[in-house]
Amino acid sequence: MVTTESVTIKVPVGMSKYLVTMNPETELTRNALLLYPYILNQTIYHGRAAEILGIRKSELIDLYDKLGYSYFDMTMDDLDDELNTFRELKRRRLRYDCCIRYNTASAGSR
Repeated sequence: MVTTESVTIKVPVGMSKYLVTMNPETELTRNALLLYPYILNQTIYHGRAAEILGIRKSELIDLYDKLGYSYFDMTMDDLDDELNTFRELKRRRLRYDCCIRYNTASAGSR
């Protein structure tokens, strides 16, 4: 269980009725949402936010995912482009390594 403290914040009129005592899951979600802007602007990272909330990083990432906040900021097209670039670089590296081994072996047999 995480140690808690009370703070006072200013909220718009009509909002306070939604901030009354909640069940633990709802409080966790609220607190995670309060931390999200600081993750977004990189003041803190997911791991530190999870530590503050008393949960594992993977649990926090899952919580944000269920709320529609992706851990990765790439589209599927961006991810496909990155994977294709990786595959091309890997292919070039394999070809380069093969040529080096061939040239080294050829030079040694002279």
